[in-house]
Amino acid sequence: MTLVAAAGLAALSVAAAGLVLYAAWRAEPSRDAQPTPPSDAAALADGGERASGPADAEPDGGEPAESGYLLGTSASHKLSGVTRWLTTIDHKDIGLLYLAFAATAFLWGGTDAMMMRTELYDPAVSVWDEHTYNALFTMHGLTMLFLFGTPALAGLGNYLLPLFIGADDMAFPRINAIAFWLLVPALVLMRAGLLSDVLGHVFVAGGLGVLGDQLLALAPPATGWTFYAPLSVQLELPTVSVVLLGLHLSGVATTMSAINFIATIFTEREVSWRELDIFSWTMLTQSGLILFAFPLLGSALVMLLLDRTVGTTFFAIQGGSPILWQHLFWFFGHPEVYILVLPPMGIVSLLVPKFSGRKLFGFKFVVYSTLAIGVLSFGVWAHHMFTTGIDPRLRASFMAVSIAIAVPSAVKVFNWITTMWNGHVRLTAPMLFCIGGIGTFIVGGVTGIFLAAIPIDLLLHDTYYVVGHFHFIIMGLISFAVFAGVYYWYPLVVGKHTDYRLSVAHFLLTTVGIVLAFGPMMIMGQEGLPRRYASYPAEFAGLQQVATLGAILIALGTVVWLFNLVQSYRMGEPVTTDDPWDLREHGDDRTAEWDELPYGRE
Repeated sequence: MTLVAAAGLAALSVAAAGLVLYAAWRAEPSRDAQPTPPSDAAALADGGERASGPADAEPDGGEPAESGYLLGTSASHKLSGVTRWLTTIDHKDIGLLYLAFAATAFLWGGTDAMMMRTELYDPAVSVWDEHTYNALFTMHGLTMLFLFGTPALAGLGNYLLPLFIGADDMAFPRINAIAFWLLVPALVLMRAGLLSDVLGHVFVAGGLGVLGDQLLALAPPATGWTFYAPLSVQLELPTVSVVLLGLHLSGVATTMSAINFIATIFTEREVSWRELDIFSWTMLTQSGLILFAFPLLGSALVMLLLDRTVGTTFFAIQGGSPILWQHLFWFFGHPEVYILVLPPMGIVSLLVPKFSGRKLFGFKFVVYSTLAIGVLSFGVWAHHMFTTGIDPRLRASFMAVSIAIAVPSAVKVFNWITTMWNGHVRLTAPMLFCIGGIGTFIVGGVTGIFLAAIPIDLLLHDTYYVVGHFHFIIMGLISFAVFAGVYYWYPLVVGKHTDYRLSVAHFLLTTVGIVLAFGPMMIMGQEGLPRRYASYPAEFAGLQQVATLGAILIALGTVVWLFNLVQSYRMGEPVTTDDPWDLREHGDDRTAEWDELPYGRE
């Protein structure tokens, strides 16, 4: 496959996705899709159960929500059009901006992954060159962790947390807006190099050599997303410093957001600590982790920039040592994993009881385990450095804490499963993704315990096994929980139900895709295949091709998800009650956010 053909394939994929979304947007309801008075036993499109009563009248005498606006953010005092979104300080609007930004980053980071999998389909380097491949996995990691994961969770927290705790808004609305808008230049700084590199290769292949060479001079960094010294110091690419500045800017934005969440929970809540919901507990713990971890990352980035620009020796071999960078980075880096995973755990802990007809089993222990993870997460960073030759006594202590931190995570899994046990489980779209997330988290968590053991880590370090384990957590629990949250709160924001059949298709494609994409990576890692290489021995071609097939299924599932959201916005089943998931009927109390719906209780 030539470079031009690969670029054409990528352009065709983007065009196809755009065509699908355009078709969803322009589609008109068929005659059979018009609202009709259904029977009491009829099921809603998103898997819930229809409330009794006619579909064309509201309980309070109003009419069903019309498409064309976001029901949960509509208010007479707000501006209209683009001006509203550029100047808003409302927590709901900013939450939606965060989610839109995160979805964009998710699609861009996913495109990086598909470009990597295209290269890895063949053992030889046949599509991209080695530098471009290294740049792809560098930017894929940075995009997914800093521009998708954290902003997506901040978006859900911004929209929902004030509603949960009875606050009018975040404690500092303007700082809230500033924290979001800092992410936009951070995205530009971090992603500009890869775009110039890809376009440069396409122009050179198309005969526009002069323009292509100019763009290639601005090639993105190929250091890996961890920016290990001394490579990141010695690499003479200007875009390395640009990306470091963008990364620092995103860290400032995240820290500002975390301070806002902490201040909001402590000063604005109308509920007692005993009544605080589990999602708010996880957001509070996450914000505390951010407050301690991200400033350290910012300091390390400044030192790295000084090494690159003015010749300091913080991370030089004859200076502070390259190992110092690893200590500083991973002191941030491993808490970052829990910064990403704690709010999704909160979403699962919130939603599983609602569709099991039971209260969360051991609520206090779930809260305690959340706090325990927050404390222990700062004592495990050196398990990323077992192969660096650090003192064996230090390695042993970090191995013990790395194994111990699995206990509070296991407590959560036990409580989730026990909550479902003998419950009235309803397999709605959110519940499907919660159950799928629990399953993938078990696989990712158990395989991570092996990496905490020094002898096994020495064998598997920097192999595909680590990639598989990490992605079962990141793409499994975290993405699944975000999808579950989007499906669950979609009726609150939009006033429409999503399509259940498309939700199931999205779930199946993504679940099968994750198993096929990352399961073979664990096998290849156990066979000793190192990660981060554009080429590999031919005997691994079959497993790599299966992994590529899994990535394609994940991509197809993402297209189905986007189609579902857009089509449901245009022509979904209108919400006609303040309890669209029938939680009262199944013995669970609604949380306070549903009071925002403009319908009275039936």
